[in-house]
Amino acid sequence: MIKAARLSKKTSETSALELARRVLAIEADAVRALADRLDERFTAAIDLIAGRSGRVVVSGIGKSGHIARKIASTMASTGTPAYFVHPAEASHGDLGMVEEGDVFIAISYSGSSDELLDIVPLVKRRGAKLIAITGNAQSALAREADVHLDARVAQEACPLNLAPTASTTAALALGDALAVALLEKRGFTSDDFARSHPKGRLPRQALVHVSDVMRKGPDVPSVPLGAPGLKAIAEVTRGKIGLTAVVDSDRRVRGVFTDGDLRRALEKGIDFTRVTVDEVMTRSPRTMSPHALAVEAVQLMEAHKINQLLVVDERGALLGALNMHDLFRAKVI
Repeated sequence: MIKAARLSKKTSETSALELARRVLAIEADAVRALADRLDERFTAAIDLIAGRSGRVVVSGIGKSGHIARKIASTMASTGTPAYFVHPAEASHGDLGMVEEGDVFIAISYSGSSDELLDIVPLVKRRGAKLIAITGNAQSALAREADVHLDARVAQEACPLNLAPTASTTAALALGDALAVALLEKRGFTSDDFARSHPKGRLPRQALVHVSDVMRKGPDVPSVPLGAPGLKAIAEVTRGKIGLTAVVDSDRRVRGVFTDGDLRRALEKGIDFTRVTVDEVMTRSPRTMSPHALAVEAVQLMEAHKINQLLVVDERGALLGALNMHDLFRAKVI
């Protein structure tokens, strides 16, 4: 009996995994099909929204209502003023928030939701334009729309093919596509994003500049061209950043001497009592502007597999230095 119970449990777990994989595959296929179907109607929707003077009002009932809320939220945080209106509440006064110049996005997979169809004439009467996201291009809502976006799916991920699953995923993905396309069209930047997200990690990443996290003044290790090798080693040790800049008489960076340069030189048997830093340094090192975003420094370090950077002005003169630990402390990464 115990063995049978264990077998039953294992079979149940296997079945659950198979079902989960099937659900994910169906939903992924729905989004891929949606991408293949995008056409000039999507471009028309973007142009319609971007060309209007008002806001985007997103509405839907039931599961589509939850998707509508998320789309409105994503648009609002990426530079397109938007908000959600419940279609039932719209019939009881909230429609007063819709103004001439707005774009009303109605989401209904069937395209026949009474709550939305009831308010469509009123939306149009107020001078707003209508974009419909449905799974039925012949539906009443699609026919009334200024632009119809086809979000149909081959099947729901629900085994009964009833519960909105793949269809809501497709609608959500289409809404994200609209938001991102509008972001690009409006020239929305990371600084703009940070201003609309005063809390959390994302604005910190977006607003912190290299100048905010770099080491400055005496904390920046440096030696002049021609300095003895032992002096360069001592400066690397003093700076505790894993490098020292090598500068000319005008403080312009001519090279960098790192822990890695030291190891490579020792492997070659170089006698540091007999060499100058010029002979063992790395020439043309990676540098950053103090005005660059700190996340750009992270990207540069990761791309070139380095842990430190020198910061220079437009003349190439040394201003500062930073390493991964500085970025960790600033909570950029």
